[in-house]
Amino acid sequence: MKQKTYAILGAGGSFGIHTALYLLDHADPEKVIGVGRNPLRPEPFTLGIQRRERYEYHAFHVTYELDSLMELLDRERPQVIVNYAAQGEGAASWKKSWRFYETNSMALARLTEELQARDYLERFIQIGTSELYGSVDGPAREDAPLKPTSPYAASKAAFDMHLLAVSNVLKFPMNIIRPSNAYCPGQLLHRVIPKAVVSGLTGRRLPLHGGGLAQKSYIHARDLARAIHLVAERAPLGKVYNAGPKDSTSIRHVVELTAEALGLPFEELCEVSDDRVGQDGRYWLDSSAIKNDVGWEPEIDWQEGLFEMVDWGRKYLDQLRDWPMNYVLRA
Repeated sequence: MKQKTYAILGAGGSFGIHTALYLLDHADPEKVIGVGRNPLRPEPFTLGIQRRERYEYHAFHVTYELDSLMELLDRERPQVIVNYAAQGEGAASWKKSWRFYETNSMALARLTEELQARDYLERFIQIGTSELYGSVDGPAREDAPLKPTSPYAASKAAFDMHLLAVSNVLKFPMNIIRPSNAYCPGQLLHRVIPKAVVSGLTGRRLPLHGGGLAQKSYIHARDLARAIHLVAERAPLGKVYNAGPKDSTSIRHVVELTAEALGLPFEELCEVSDDRVGQDGRYWLDSSAIKNDVGWEPEIDWQEGLFEMVDWGRKYLDQLRDWPMNYVLRA
């Protein structure tokens, strides 16, 4: 089988890093090209990816430097493009909400229109979000009504609908993966699990919004990377896939498990704070389609994943202890 070149957009983030590492280890690629809006962060967040053979990283902004990005893609001719590039963090999207549509909808529509004219592209994989289903009482299937409850989720839903249209009418070769919340070593510290780990290791108290009653579904980013690889190799074009665990978990229980992995009492790690604006009650996915089509289901359980997080926190604690824990919105 001919070796493929993969391009990962949004590759400066932790999920893009883990996807690149997984593809290098399991896909036997000709090359993996990472593209992000910034130069790579320090090693606690890149995990040494820049030292890997067959990997290159380039700093281009998908919204403002599309011309430079397309020059790179035309030179490298990747058969598979994986897109993580997005303005994230739904709770932050109530202010400067237009930033989320600018990147998550408009910039990506411009990108895919350019890609429609490229004969080297075999598959474009968009990494969506479970948030566009809104709060649910049971696991949501891919054909469930879209009920976004934040500008972030609405902007992600808009591009999903755009992709479905260009796939159906213009035969653009794409798939959409809507994962549950992912976590992993290298994740920025405004996310609850890395924040809990670093808080516990430095003797700080973690603010637990609304007592942590909201329920979400979590997977390790390496499980998400495996889903991407399987979809790239086996899935019919044009299909949308949820990718998450069988059950949802309350944020409180996630923090309890993290405290256990740290060897700390839960009460010593946390303090209850006010809930976030627009917090949904439960994100929960039915992932039977991706299991049926490509054989994917999560493999990394909480114990393995959280011990890995704690090991990462201890290894890089000198660099992590003073790293910012608040989300900062940038263009």
